[in-house]
Amino acid sequence: RGAAMAPGCAMTVGAGGVAVVELRNPPVNALHPDLLKDLAVKLQEAHGRPDVKAVVLTGNPKSFSAGFDIAQFQKSSGGGKGGGFGDVNLMFVKLLEDAPKPTVAAVSGVCLGGGCEVAMACNARVCTPSAKFGLPELQLGILPGFGGTQRLPRLVGLEHGIKMILTSKPAKAAEAKKIGLVSQVVPPAELLGAASKLALEIAAGERKKEQALQKKNKLPPKPMVPYAFHMAKEQTRARAPHLEHPLLCLDAMMEGIQKGGLEGLKAEGAAFAKAAALPQHKALVNVFFAQRGTKKVKGITDRGLKPSPLKTVAVIGGGLMGSGIATACLLAGLDVVLKEVNDKFLKAGVGRIAANLESRVRKGKMEQAKMDALMSKVTATVVYGPEFARADLVVEAVIESLDLKRKIFQDLERACRPDCILSTNTSTIDITQIAQGMRQPERIVGAHFFSPAHIMPLLEIVRAANTPPQVVLDIMNFGSKIKKTPVVVGNCTGFAVNRVFFPYTMSACLLIEAGLDPYRIDKVIKGGFGMPMGPFRLADLVGMDISLHVGANFVRDFSERVYISQIIQKMNEGHLLGEKSGKGFYTFAKGRNRAEPNPEVGPLLEASRRDSGLGARAADFSDQDIVDAIFFPVVNEGCRVVAESIVDKPSDLDIATVMSMGFPPYRGGLIHWADHITAARIVQRLQQLEKLFPECAGFFTPCAYLKDCAASGARLSRGVQGHQAVSAL
Repeated sequence: RGAAMAPGCAMTVGAGGVAVVELRNPPVNALHPDLLKDLAVKLQEAHGRPDVKAVVLTGNPKSFSAGFDIAQFQKSSGGGKGGGFGDVNLMFVKLLEDAPKPTVAAVSGVCLGGGCEVAMACNARVCTPSAKFGLPELQLGILPGFGGTQRLPRLVGLEHGIKMILTSKPAKAAEAKKIGLVSQVVPPAELLGAASKLALEIAAGERKKEQALQKKNKLPPKPMVPYAFHMAKEQTRARAPHLEHPLLCLDAMMEGIQKGGLEGLKAEGAAFAKAAALPQHKALVNVFFAQRGTKKVKGITDRGLKPSPLKTVAVIGGGLMGSGIATACLLAGLDVVLKEVNDKFLKAGVGRIAANLESRVRKGKMEQAKMDALMSKVTATVVYGPEFARADLVVEAVIESLDLKRKIFQDLERACRPDCILSTNTSTIDITQIAQGMRQPERIVGAHFFSPAHIMPLLEIVRAANTPPQVVLDIMNFGSKIKKTPVVVGNCTGFAVNRVFFPYTMSACLLIEAGLDPYRIDKVIKGGFGMPMGPFRLADLVGMDISLHVGANFVRDFSERVYISQIIQKMNEGHLLGEKSGKGFYTFAKGRNRAEPNPEVGPLLEASRRDSGLGARAADFSDQDIVDAIFFPVVNEGCRVVAESIVDKPSDLDIATVMSMGFPPYRGGLIHWADHITAARIVQRLQQLEKLFPECAGFFTPCAYLKDCAASGARLSRGVQGHQAVSAL
């Protein structure tokens, strides 16, 4: 946290008799156990002083409190909030809600999680226009544990309360006022004055003292309560069938509404303990810290370097990827230079950028005037003109042609300043190969976006052995500026994500050629495991032609551990390319969201099965066998990526797989999930698959790192040198 201030509170008492208690744990006032202890001490003192008539609780201008200190979840061996600071809920009831003197929360900035629960325990709330209230605990696999499940529905109504908790969506100041969460919204300069005035009015009996746990006027009639929660549970099961903690949360809410607020607090505590013991909680906390851990990279962020100024980004290529990258830059306030090969392609590229922004206008996320202002920041060109002299960074986003990319970077080296960062969005080509022919080949760095680039949250930053640390830091800064999570990876075929997932589709193809139905596999991997789509639906999305092209790189470079299937080749020959041709493994006559099995696949699959000679060896596989056969080779390749230091730390691979491929966050990322399964079981199962499929045994052969961890009992997340990221809130 930088210097010095220990978590705690400060109290001052003004001439009017209002004690102002300020939460102090910068930068976000996380509710560290020491802060909660000190809060209890300060509140007891305020209520015991005869010169105090009322209490105002506040934070700093940017943050009332962002919630409980999440680092405590890692320290607590069984999950939960840590210990040693008493019953927080009892303290909130005695010293905030039912205290002898009224309490008012003066809220500026974020008021989330435990911070929101503190504010709701007060007798009233006043906020500034910047305030934002919410209970996002479900995102961490737990539920509100400081009374939020009980107070929120009583303050804003059952429907709003359920929605805010289940969606984790915060309410801004105006909405909070509208639904009854706050009494007043005032300018920042008036916040403490307005809160103090309200507190004194409550103390004088001029305003009602609101005690949330006792409120009933916004709750539905008791006979309606079970139906409301039944509907909420059904919707939750449909949306998140693998998650238990949202259901525990709803149970606690219903218990309190039926039996009273204090009984509800007991139910909430029991539900919280159950949720904290679930593996999903540890998994989601791992994802939380893994995302933040990407900001620290050995040899880059520990050298005292500062990011270079970044104002203008040039994008080469206005196709779907290039226009998406340009859109992301505009949304971050950057100027954009867009280059294409001719006026026709240039006009189309600018049109795609406009369409991306128009989509936001239609959805109410942007005003038309804002869109017009952003489009005015685009300079479109078909030549390397003087506008390239002002570019601080270039992202090349053309087709995967090595010769074309080499020519572009030789041109860029002449057109751009020597300090301009030159990056390529290649997903498959060795960046040192692209750099051949340049005067300073070390200038090239990979900036691998995932499509659609203005929406997908991950940016793979590919560094070669000679990439200067300053260049890597600058591209990391660029990623953060455009609201991406930047993961620094090494230069190899497929980099991190595509390399780790190359066995995903190959495994699936092996299984269907060994007797399994492709649509059953997709159902198991999506509905059973929780991926956004199964491997064959994904192949249709990517395109069979792209799958064949990308797969060839892995066949060439990892020939000892690939499965060469005939089905993708036959799909290409039959022009069954997927969505782009209207049919692949599925047909899309009714739209991409209404994919239906394609009967034309059957004869091609039968021919592939005959060619493979695998018979029906997988025909009797269980659903678990399918998951093992598809994901354990992915884990195996992930272990190679860790062992070769392609990623800085194993947790980088966790967040990369979640943010790029949609690996279920509640499983914690690939390596975290593998640790939950255990290396020993994964090795045992891979060796069984080796024996079952001797023709392609190398595809399943466990790598040395995986076998070493299995033999020693070590966790895969320890890394090759036992390095474990240390993350702080």
